[in-house]
Amino acid sequence: MPQQETPLFSTLLRHAARQPVQFHIPGHKRGRGMEPTFQQLMGDDALALDLINIAPLDDLHHPTGAIKQAQELAAEAFGADATYFSVQGTSTAIMAMVLATVGPGDTILVPRNVHKSVLTAIMLADARPVFLQPEVDANLGIAHGLSVEVVEAGLAAHPDAKALVVINPTYFGVAADLVAIVEAAHRLAVPVLVDEAHGVLTHFHSDLPMSAMAAGADMAATSVHKLGGSLTQSSVLNVRAGLVDPRHVQVVMSMLTTTSTSYLLLASLDVARRELALFGHERIATAIALAEDARKRINDIEGLYCVGNEILTDSATFALDPTKLTVSVRKLGLRGYDVERMLREEFNIEVELSDLYNILCIISWGDRQDDVDQLVDALSEIAASYRDRTDLHLMPVQSPSMPELRMSPREAFYAKTEVVPIAESVGRTIAEMIMVYPPGIPILLPGEVVTQDNIDYIEENLRAGLPVQGPDDPEIRHVKVVLGRPRV
Repeated sequence: MPQQETPLFSTLLRHAARQPVQFHIPGHKRGRGMEPTFQQLMGDDALALDLINIAPLDDLHHPTGAIKQAQELAAEAFGADATYFSVQGTSTAIMAMVLATVGPGDTILVPRNVHKSVLTAIMLADARPVFLQPEVDANLGIAHGLSVEVVEAGLAAHPDAKALVVINPTYFGVAADLVAIVEAAHRLAVPVLVDEAHGVLTHFHSDLPMSAMAAGADMAATSVHKLGGSLTQSSVLNVRAGLVDPRHVQVVMSMLTTTSTSYLLLASLDVARRELALFGHERIATAIALAEDARKRINDIEGLYCVGNEILTDSATFALDPTKLTVSVRKLGLRGYDVERMLREEFNIEVELSDLYNILCIISWGDRQDDVDQLVDALSEIAASYRDRTDLHLMPVQSPSMPELRMSPREAFYAKTEVVPIAESVGRTIAEMIMVYPPGIPILLPGEVVTQDNIDYIEENLRAGLPVQGPDDPEIRHVKVVLGRPRV
């Protein structure tokens, strides 16, 4: 089928136009049984498409009709051998990649700055993670990609590895030399699984980092909803046949996916794919132009620094997505969270995330020039208010160390535990995951040995007001540690 077709969306529209009498779920029956205020907000047209897997609409778990055609079109658009739709975000697609390639006791090579979904899948699989150290930016306080040298060393040290996970690009838009990494892994017949949550556009414009499929990776979990125009929670899993079997991947994906799949989400993937395939290049070019204009103007503001291609110095920092605006605010003596709050409360501007030292703003073709102007003007006002304060100094950058993994994450998670004050957990094996979300990269995960610098980093994030989460104790005053494990 040609890329201008939308087989699933068109099927839904034809079905809704028939207005069949519905004796099936959902119980709101095209909105008539819904709370009136919400029904009016959603609208009759959208609610008429909120359907389930009845025969005329195909079934995501065993597609033979419109969904099958829509997924085949997506595979062609993304350069994959097979593509599977996810209505549970990229997290489920990531978990499917891991669970389709490793099992109990298997070794999997993983960058330490992976999303929590990778680690959740490793725990479910009872696999043995070997963490590879990404390059850490001492100026920005963020982790970038894996260098080719680190990957080659990891593969050499662990010849039994069943898979390698790579991020392409990172949340902040930095990509490693994925082609060289894939070649290194494939020489040893190790499949490469790519967390491409922030890289849906990469396949559709040459000024972006290379996409996972173009680089020869075996699987890529890709968030269409983040930047590609589909509804929130809709993603795809792209697969290349060879080292992995697409049929087995589909089985694992089905195991993890709800049987009450949202056809609104599925249809949004169908139409977003069409837009990317037909108009992606020109729309992305618009977004890049807006972002580059913002980058230049922000860098003209004294006290602020917006990351550009100057940070691309090696195979770990090989390419940059210019639509990601990482703005360092350290020179103002402010935390990134402080600036996020000021933008929200004083200028009615929301950013993607903040950390101790930066804010991250994402530009898409949905933005307009006046949106960029408001952001730049607001940042200029904030900078002018703080740059002349003589009592503030350059904010020092601190990064936590990569802890020792003493037990498998699954073993630690299910072990007998005791609850101790976090200050008394140094040297103990933690049984919980602690992270700042977003971006969702764990500071500590089950099975790792707690160190004082980990605690210091957690507490610094808590003091800054950042969203630290994970343990049973939402205030992070107490943590669960494995019972009977001595201090190191």
